Amino acid sequence: MSEHPLIRLVDDVAAGNRRAMTSVCSANPLVIEATLLEGLARDGPVLVEATCNQVNQNGGYTGMTPASFRSFVETIAGKVGFPLEHLVLGGDHLGPNPWKMLPADVAMRRAEEMIAAYASAGFSKLHLDASMACADDRGPSLAEEMIATRAARLASVAELVADNCDLSAPVYVIGTEVPVPGGALEALDQIAVTRLEDAVHTVEIHDSAFEAAGIPQAFSRCIGLVVQPGVEFGNENVVIYDPGKAAALTKALDQLPGFVFEAHSTDYQPREALVALVRDGFGILKVGPGLTFALRETLYGLDAIAVELGLLAPEERLPAAMEELMLEKAADWATYYHGTPERQRVQRHFSYSDRIRYYWPDPRAQAAVGRLLSILEGRTIPETLISQYLGANYPEVVKGRVDPSARSLLLTGIQRALQVYSYAGQRS
Repeated sequence: MSEHPLIRLVDDVAAGNRRAMTSVCSANPLVIEATLLEGLARDGPVLVEATCNQVNQNGGYTGMTPASFRSFVETIAGKVGFPLEHLVLGGDHLGPNPWKMLPADVAMRRAEEMIAAYASAGFSKLHLDASMACADDRGPSLAEEMIATRAARLASVAELVADNCDLSAPVYVIGTEVPVPGGALEALDQIAVTRLEDAVHTVEIHDSAFEAAGIPQAFSRCIGLVVQPGVEFGNENVVIYDPGKAAALTKALDQLPGFVFEAHSTDYQPREALVALVRDGFGILKVGPGLTFALRETLYGLDAIAVELGLLAPEERLPAAMEELMLEKAADWATYYHGTPERQRVQRHFSYSDRIRYYWPDPRAQAAVGRLLSILEGRTIPETLISQYLGANYPEVVKGRVDPSARSLLLTGIQRALQVYSYAGQRS
């Protein structure tokens, strides 16, 4: 068996070669395709992760189990010619979160079923997240020792399944300071950075919990620690990484051999901030909504181009179709977007939290996107309209590096968001 790419990464970081892997958290087929194409371009491994709410043994909100998610990603890999031996699948926030409204013992049994499904499907990077309180837990938050004990309980299941299925042993990510998946719910000015002593204590209590659970070998494969470096995004703003504020935290890696930091919610960080994160030991950079934001941005640009070319009537426009759909099915945005009706309308389409991403799989959204791409199919889009509506792609188009077609521009728009991660991750 070849060494896991994340173990090689940890070894490199420990040796002073500060680099990182991008963790793409998305179930959007165009995002997955663009991710794999970017992986081909840089000839390296690709890490794709599914979250506990998105993909689980009951189907999650995507309707996919871990096994069907693997098949979904591998089908796209086959389509673009991406080698499966370079594909790493991960599970994110694996724990009782989907069932936290139930008593803890029931929620944890279901979490065990979920992590067994992930492990048996060959997901080799597992983020253990038992940080949430369940219905009968006292108080709104759990003691760290309980979180670690529950994480070790889940790891025990994954270890047994991997052994019984004759699969490579998984690597684990731990951490109790876990940001809210999908971004913060309110406007933010700054974020409290994890304290060095808290980071070290988290690792120590997980070490003890894994030992007590009889799986010390599993703890030896805990390679990542989720901490808060002071990065986050809300609906309308982004908190940019400040290396000075995280200076004490980054020294914790000196006391944690075999670990890198995992940074969540790095979406929309500028290139220099990502470079600084990698330099400071953040070896796993997670991104999700930022990629579907780029997808929506490019689709809306193509929609405007179709109107300029006289190919699309106002009543057929994609934003209008999405607005109608989101108003009829408000559950995925109504509790997150506040303010005046006009402010809510803008947020529905353009917020950093990108809750519109939950609507793209809807048949009506699929039909609207399909109609747009169909009417543009086979057409060479004028460079001047690309400059006007998809300006970030214009330089590569005029250099002849990007084909001025709708599908190429769509994939390029997503890849452009990924390329800042590729650049930062290769810095040393």
